[in-house]
Amino acid sequence: MSKLSVAITQMASANDWAKNCDKGERLVREAAAKGAKLILLQELFDADYFCIEQHVKFLKQAEEIDRHPTVKRFAALAKELGVVLPVSVFERAGNAHYNTTVIVDDDGRELGIYRKSHIPDGRGYQEKFYFSPGDTGFKVWDTAAGRIGLGICWDQWFPECARSMALMGAEILLYPTAIGSEPPNPNYDSSSHWQNTMRGHAAANIMPLMASNRVGRETAPDGRSDIFYGRSFIADYQGEKIEEMDRTEEGIRVASFDMDMIRELRRSWGVFRDRRPELYGALMTLDGKTKSAAV
Repeated sequence: MSKLSVAITQMASANDWAKNCDKGERLVREAAAKGAKLILLQELFDADYFCIEQHVKFLKQAEEIDRHPTVKRFAALAKELGVVLPVSVFERAGNAHYNTTVIVDDDGRELGIYRKSHIPDGRGYQEKFYFSPGDTGFKVWDTAAGRIGLGICWDQWFPECARSMALMGAEILLYPTAIGSEPPNPNYDSSSHWQNTMRGHAAANIMPLMASNRVGRETAPDGRSDIFYGRSFIADYQGEKIEEMDRTEEGIRVASFDMDMIRELRRSWGVFRDRRPELYGALMTLDGKTKSAAV
């Protein structure tokens, strides 16, 4: 496949599964009608962002993947529209809970899951209370839209995640997201930093990148709230933003790429040929010391 049309979505979610799914479905249908083959919904789009504070009752929202109503509904939608659709959900697996994305191909088949690897923990984003660290490792899927790699929100801040997926053969990177205000410092706007970090992944790995974020104020039962700043975007293989949404709008953006051209360009550069994995031992440690020095 040479020409690939992709779409990002952006929406406000509420504490209403049916309304959230209806809104998500409308956006997917709109994107498909404009020719998008690969469509990205935001992180945990089917619920409000329950991770602002720690409340045990929200753990009841998790469902096993094989019976998850959101997965079933959007797998059927992917099949109907003939689109590739990653579906972000709150997963229960035995006594564990994960922030999981199911990759659904254009025929409705579930190709597999990715469980969020990096779990944040801070005021307004207390995800360690709800999610175990993902155990799937980074993954790449062969889909009807090409070879895709996907990380979830906090994963996007780690260049190791993007490079790992690129080395595994990814040709486009996807990041469903829920990010906004910074409660410890209400005057700090991290949105440009957020975008620039991912734009670096696109440029360093010479491949397009899609990020879908949510918008709106969401309030926890204790009254604390986050304001999600949107700014969902699509970057090209040089890291340039070619589509972007604002801080409040709900809707979609569509872009097209010549994947054959990008593939040949990526091959022509030396960024993968000239790697020196034997020198990167510090990446395998937490304190920056190589394994040999730590022994």
